[in-house]
Amino acid sequence: MINATITGSSDSRRRLLGLVAVLLGQFMLVLDATVVNVALPAMQADMALDATQLAWITSSYMIAFGGLLLLFGRLGDQLGRRNILLLGLAVFTVASIACGLAPGATSLIVVRFVQGIGAAAASSVILAIISTEFPDPAGRATAMSGYMFVSVSGGSLGLFVGGLLTEALGWRWIFLINVPFGIVAFQLVRRMIRPDVRTGPRKRIDVLGAVLVTGAAMVAIYGLVEAARGSWSAPAVRISMSLALTLLVVFFVVEALSPSPLLPLRMLRIRSLVVTSVVRGFMAMGLYGVFFLATLDMSHTLGFGPLHVGIAFLPQTLTVAALSLGGSARLVKRFGPTRVLVAGLSLAAVGIGIMASLAIHEPYFPLRALAHVLLGLGFGMSFLPLLTLAMAEVPAADAGIGSAIVNLSLQLAAAVDIAVLVTASSHRTRSLLEAGRSLTDATVLGFRFAYGVAVVALLVGVTLAATLLRQKQATLRD
Repeated sequence: MINATITGSSDSRRRLLGLVAVLLGQFMLVLDATVVNVALPAMQADMALDATQLAWITSSYMIAFGGLLLLFGRLGDQLGRRNILLLGLAVFTVASIACGLAPGATSLIVVRFVQGIGAAAASSVILAIISTEFPDPAGRATAMSGYMFVSVSGGSLGLFVGGLLTEALGWRWIFLINVPFGIVAFQLVRRMIRPDVRTGPRKRIDVLGAVLVTGAAMVAIYGLVEAARGSWSAPAVRISMSLALTLLVVFFVVEALSPSPLLPLRMLRIRSLVVTSVVRGFMAMGLYGVFFLATLDMSHTLGFGPLHVGIAFLPQTLTVAALSLGGSARLVKRFGPTRVLVAGLSLAAVGIGIMASLAIHEPYFPLRALAHVLLGLGFGMSFLPLLTLAMAEVPAADAGIGSAIVNLSLQLAAAVDIAVLVTASSHRTRSLLEAGRSLTDATVLGFRFAYGVAVVALLVGVTLAATLLRQKQATLRD
């Protein structure tokens, strides 16, 4: 009896420390997706970067992150999820050192891509590890709540942390700070997470599918970046976009013919999963567009330094964090996920609409602060219902691939969306310069125009959610 009690207590402690390890890893990955944004003006000044290079520094990470999630999820099933998590943490930590020491824009973009590979490997297996380590419903619910809080609040907190580090130590420390956290997470995972017990034969890994979908995203973003530099009719733009479309078509052909596809096409017949993935893509234009554009906007118009920018985002950060601690769950339980989602996206659209209509030198209070509160409410209300609706019709056997599609739709959409917004902003700035506006005014009004594009994207998302997800309301509330 005593031995059993001691063993049970030891196992509980091991699982708790294992949960701390995977949540620390998840926090580090999510944080890094946004921590860079606050440091962009400092990077721009230090390396003499243009807007398209800044977009690539952000997008290269998201392309690798989103494009390789499915591949590493499959590798986790074949080679052991613990092994893939350790690999991901190691690659991410080493790449963080390389980012902090990068001498120029090209090297930084390349190592950011490698950092995204590590993030994809680690992130692809974390949910599955939590499910395995906490088989009882109560323990799993608690662990998943921790995962949701870290995932939702980490991205917003990254803006404040990035500002603090950039102003206190320099922009390179937003990457170097990952190193001690990565080492601690690696050691805890190695000691506290049990090795996987593999059952059944190994299946073929669809590496070609991963290369095709990642390549399609990279080529599409290259085309968008070239459009920002010049014209939509330029050969580089037309060739890139045609090649991206071709790669995407070939990807679906390969998946249809593959005996072990990266993306089983049966998943595309799950309407709620597909619709929410599209809605999430439009939401990402607002979410990551604000992270990217508002940082540059406040630096140009208000002269805010990195820390001041991070503090300016606090109303949004704190609101998202508060909702992720249970507020959005209570709203979903009372009103149903579709209504909460539509309301959340609508509030976010109003918040970005305010930012699109600001005067050039509008002070932070009251309108900018109000916009960030509305954005926090809107995005904080939208994450949980989107996840609930996405997984509602996914069979239990496909839960892993379903959650990977959820992550993929956010990361790849964010990478493409930022490129779209930079292109829109650049074209508007160029037209205003040709009309005789000053460089400062033209640049800021270009940001305002890009906000307007993000508002349109959010309104499209609201329309899709309200019309195509409406019939799920009663089912999911029961």
